[in-house]
Amino acid sequence: MAYFTFDDNKIFYKVIGEGEPLLLLHGNSVSSKLFTSVIKLYKRHYKVILIDFPGHGKSERIDKFETDFWYYNSTVCMALLDELNIDKINVIGTSGGALVGINMALEHPERITFLIADSFEGEYPLPSFTDTIETDREHDKKKFAAKLFWFMCHGFGWRKVVDQDTVVNVEFAKLGRSFFHKPISELSVPTILTGSKKDEYCDHLESIYNTLLDKNESLKIHMFDSGNHPAMLSNNRDFFEVVKSSVKSIR
Repeated sequence: MAYFTFDDNKIFYKVIGEGEPLLLLHGNSVSSKLFTSVIKLYKRHYKVILIDFPGHGKSERIDKFETDFWYYNSTVCMALLDELNIDKINVIGTSGGALVGINMALEHPERITFLIADSFEGEYPLPSFTDTIETDREHDKKKFAAKLFWFMCHGFGWRKVVDQDTVVNVEFAKLGRSFFHKPISELSVPTILTGSKKDEYCDHLESIYNTLLDKNESLKIHMFDSGNHPAMLSNNRDFFEVVKSSVKSIR
C-alpha cells in the first residue's frame, strides 16, 4: 500500500494500469472502494490513480473533517500530483468528488487536461439534502446494505467517518457559501457535467447544470435517461464511452 503525508496525516493512494494518467475522486462518506466495480474498465486504457481523502478508507483517521471539505481535499489531491511528479492529468470526480475536481480545475487549470464532474448538486448545498441529512443518515445506518457498503469503504470505523461527514455537510451549509473559491465562469478546463435524470438525491440535476451552463458556455452536459446516483456507476459502460470519446477529442 502506498501513502504520502499531508498536514502530518498519512494519505492512501493507489496507481493501477498504464497510459495517460486519470485521477478518480470518490464522493462524501465513501472511499476509493467506490470504484471497485468499474476499475477494470479504466485500467485497460489509463494509468488510474485512486486516493482516499483524509480520514477516509485506508487513510489515517482524523478527529474532524475540514468544514471547507471540497476545497481542502482539492489541495490534498494537488499534493498527490506533486508526490507522483505528474504535471497534467485527467480527472473524474463523482458526487462530492466532482466538487473536489472542479476546485482543482478552477485553482490549477494548467494542470488539468480534462474534467468530468458527475452527479453533483451545483455551486451550493441543496437544502433538500442538508436539511434532512442527520435523520436520513441515522436511518441509513440501520440498513444492512448501507452498513455493509460503508464497512467495505472504511472498515470497522465506518460509523465515525459517516458521522464526521454528516457534521461537515451541516456545518458548511450554514455558511451559505459556494463550494468553490472562484466563480464557475472562470472554469477554463474542458469539462463535461454528467448525471442521471433519475438521480434519487436530486431530481432536477439537468436544471442545475443548465444554470451552470448559463454562467459558463464552454461547459458540456451529458445526462443519462436511466440509472441512479451516481451516474458513473449506474451507467458504467455508457459512462466509460463518454469518458473515452471526450478525452480522445482533446488530444
